[in-house]
Amino acid sequence: MVTVCALYHFTRFEDPAALRQPLIDLCTAERITGTLLLASEGINGTVAGPRDGIDRLLAHIRSLPGCADLEWKLSTAMERPFARLKVRLKREIVTMGQPDVDPRARTGHYVEPAEWNALIRSPDVAVIDTRNDYEVAIGTFEGAVDPKTDSFRDFPAWWEANKDRFHNKRIAMFCTGGIRCEKSTNWLMAQGVEEVYHLKGGILKYLEEIPEADSTWQGDCFVFDGRVSVGHGLVEGPHDLCHACRRPILPGDRARPEYEHGVSCHLCAGETSAEDKARFREREKQIALARARGERHLHADVPEDH
Repeated sequence: MVTVCALYHFTRFEDPAALRQPLIDLCTAERITGTLLLASEGINGTVAGPRDGIDRLLAHIRSLPGCADLEWKLSTAMERPFARLKVRLKREIVTMGQPDVDPRARTGHYVEPAEWNALIRSPDVAVIDTRNDYEVAIGTFEGAVDPKTDSFRDFPAWWEANKDRFHNKRIAMFCTGGIRCEKSTNWLMAQGVEEVYHLKGGILKYLEEIPEADSTWQGDCFVFDGRVSVGHGLVEGPHDLCHACRRPILPGDRARPEYEHGVSCHLCAGETSAEDKARFREREKQIALARARGERHLHADVPEDH
């Protein structure tokens, strides 16, 4: 059994680059794989490894400037969900493209999972899913609005185009682990929205704490690792990943005529040209050759949350 740790923290790092190598060295020594993102605004990532190694990594991160109150979420996987380690320097730890957004200044009101159902069932509350369209497609909260955005940076434009729909409404927002809501609620408050709430710990915390019999969650939750999705109790879900478009698919979707491993699925078959598909087939050939040599091909990993 492998321990999976999702974490993020907004703080001010004067020199994020100086933090990178010590994290690489520690993760390598502790056999930890996954992705950590560093920026001047903080740290974000999901990693996996032995529980004692994860504990040592968390202790190290908590010792970094401003990270003493770091929060994280642990779950387990039957197999290692990441093939390798990536510690990357970024402009943002989650990309919204709004330079004035600063979750350290203020965010919406945190709502504990135990209080979430009552809030979103209130008639004066509009519930908004801040995740990408392919994430929402496999699961969301009962009655939630789906902005149908391709990426998080599309959210501000969607709000500007749709804000009149939410006149005189309190806004409740949620995302996978909470990081996108830290930014989206800060941005919404700057637009003059007075009452903004978000689910503390995100969907993952809700699925961990709320029994399925009491839940308003419908479906599964997409995660950016080899498990692809999780359900109540953070049990690994049924989904696979289309390695062409990186969207979640069900095992039965592999039987559809549009499916070709690493080349297309029913969701993306009409989105790519014959030339694209030929390129994808060559990529799959190179991945297979690398696997036969006992190597890991560069493009064989799962996508990052961006």
